[in-house]
Amino acid sequence: MSQKIKTVLKIFGMLIGAVLIFAVGFIGWLTITEFNPDEVMISPTTEKLSAVQKTLSTEESVRVLTFNIGYGNLGKESDFFMDGGKNVRNGDKDLVLKNMEGVIKIIDEADADILFLQEVDESSKRSFFINEEQLIYENFGSEISTAANYLCNYVPFPWPPIGKVSSGIMTVSDYDIEKAERISLPCPFSWPVSAANLKRCLLVSYHNIEGTDKQLVTVNLHLEAYDDGEGKIAQTKMLWEVLQTEYEKGNYVIAGGDFNQTFPGAIGEYPLLDPDFWTPGVLSEESLPEGWNYIYDSETPTCRLLNKPYNKESAQHYVIDGFIVSPNVEVVFAETVDAGFEFSDHNPVLMEIKLK
Repeated sequence: MSQKIKTVLKIFGMLIGAVLIFAVGFIGWLTITEFNPDEVMISPTTEKLSAVQKTLSTEESVRVLTFNIGYGNLGKESDFFMDGGKNVRNGDKDLVLKNMEGVIKIIDEADADILFLQEVDESSKRSFFINEEQLIYENFGSEISTAANYLCNYVPFPWPPIGKVSSGIMTVSDYDIEKAERISLPCPFSWPVSAANLKRCLLVSYHNIEGTDKQLVTVNLHLEAYDDGEGKIAQTKMLWEVLQTEYEKGNYVIAGGDFNQTFPGAIGEYPLLDPDFWTPGVLSEESLPEGWNYIYDSETPTCRLLNKPYNKESAQHYVIDGFIVSPNVEVVFAETVDAGFEFSDHNPVLMEIKLK
């Protein structure tokens, strides 16, 4: 073997060694800095001193809105690589600001007393580091509680990489939040994938009710999306444990958000157009305890597939956003707000309830 070939092989070996050292070091850094929340944590609650706080009572109805805002970058122009699209992020900062302006207008027009919001970024590359939590805070509610479910200094996949993500779910209320808790849900991913993946959770907020020792317990959620199905099942099981525990205390209970599962009565409303498309799980009718109800509106889809920019005629639609209510909660109405997927890949769902 000539000296020249030996030199080339040596250089090649050094390059491979350097790449391996970098990869090991990078994975080690992700592991050391991985977001590992406690099983139950007190969630930060912020009171807006300038806001007028309502009194929660059994005499008045309460309007609740759930809305996955798609971190302001999943509007009608967008696609997403995990759904079969091409892009990791879409457009530019102006697009995100435009979508957030539209989201805020939709929320304002719904005139809800309590908001369950999902995919709200605080500081993420995918939303051009716009603080969406702050935008929501400036516009709505008297009290706000938040729970992080995606904190990673650098998500290294796909290409170009997702990069830094700081995101979570957010409950906004016109009523006093006595306390709020972040409850960790089972994670279906193992190391090293888990180091750069979501850590799903429930955001449980407690509202005092005038003239009673009971509380309205609201549970904001965003369950697993891209798993083999076992994650959704485990997370839903834990959700039910939390809901029934609170109801057994005599409390009124509402859970709402993005279930990433179809409601039993909506099966078949929006058939799968292609077997290769993302398929949601199915919430079980059998697991619904007596007196409890799934609340949803299947006349209008709540979610669309992000395999391409939105086209109403050819889009794959789903019904995966809605609520669960305890037996002592009376539902006055529930409807999907048809926002045409203009500013997010989800339509919000609005519900009005009374406490029996």
